[in-house]
Amino acid sequence: MADTARPHPGAPAPEPIASAPLDLPERFDEAIEDLHVVRLPMVTRFRGITEREVALFSGPAGWAEFSPFVEYDTEEASRWLRASLEFSGLIPQNTALAEAAPSADPGRGSVPVPDGSGETVAVNGTLPACPPDQVESILSRYGRVGTVKAKVAERGFASLDDDLGRLREFRSLFPDTTLRLDANAGYTLTEAVEVCEAFADFDLQYFEQPVPGVEQLAELREELARRGLPIVIAADESIRKAEDPLRVAELGAAEVIIVKVQPLGGIGAALDVIGASGLPAVVSSALESSVGLAAGAELAAGLPRTDRSRDILGDRVACGLGTGRLFTADIVAEDEALTPVDGAIPVTRIVPDPDRLQQLAVDPGRYEWWAGRLQNCWSALRG
Repeated sequence: MADTARPHPGAPAPEPIASAPLDLPERFDEAIEDLHVVRLPMVTRFRGITEREVALFSGPAGWAEFSPFVEYDTEEASRWLRASLEFSGLIPQNTALAEAAPSADPGRGSVPVPDGSGETVAVNGTLPACPPDQVESILSRYGRVGTVKAKVAERGFASLDDDLGRLREFRSLFPDTTLRLDANAGYTLTEAVEVCEAFADFDLQYFEQPVPGVEQLAELREELARRGLPIVIAADESIRKAEDPLRVAELGAAEVIIVKVQPLGGIGAALDVIGASGLPAVVSSALESSVGLAAGAELAAGLPRTDRSRDILGDRVACGLGTGRLFTADIVAEDEALTPVDGAIPVTRIVPDPDRLQQLAVDPGRYEWWAGRLQNCWSALRG
């Protein structure tokens, strides 16, 4: 049986995410006066989409992003709104980081975080499902990165031959680059065991969420250990959607957790999850604009460093915050966007360019849809 990972001794169990009602006015437009909704075109299909819609607004601490995927219901999307309200300063952050929350400059572009001038966080490149002949051109957008995360299982187990072809091309081009895989829970348990046999040849740092559910992850780890397959399993969807994030650690379901600011309800909630689980963490993007990536960079800069984390992830954790390279346009100019330079992005605040907000704006019907969705989530957070 695989070794089980236990929560950090003495770590308190986190409160249920986004459970406490917030003291908010009845309508969001009483507090948010500058809601913008934009459509960001993508370089290639990713998560089944070719463009990403995101809502943006500002508060006392600066600009924030609200961008739950369109299929998410109000209960799940309301956690994303809580995170956005926290990052904008419209509600307090319940950790010590609140005292250091950066303020936004009224200008545009990047606003450095106080006392963090020059601070950067390492990021990985992201390789979406694509033909082998596109691997080099897609990854060239990231410049020099030491780690790449490749998406697999776009069509579940049926994608295996395509995935293997893409990974062989990747390894022929980048034999020394650290490789992670992400299946977004695309396999059954039986399928996951089979693909792990095939993927083991590619020298993986970890394999993210091969199967859905905490219990299936735990079963997969046990079976991999029985077969002597040294593949580290990371949990993503199980962490942000499980009622109790401690369950992943209690069952030994993963050795690494993937945390995202918006789905977890904010930087404070994400830090609670990391501390309670006692597991090494990697901060990842939810396919956000530079405004959303700024929240991820702030969390990544505060990740705890442990011997366990260094053993699996190295001295400098490469986070999944380089996804700005997947867009052909962002809400700031290219030289101000949070896109990787030599495998890193700065820890900073982003102020959108007004001209880009106008150029990338969605049509009125989509704006009203997002405004209605935000109001539904707002009402849910009020309790």
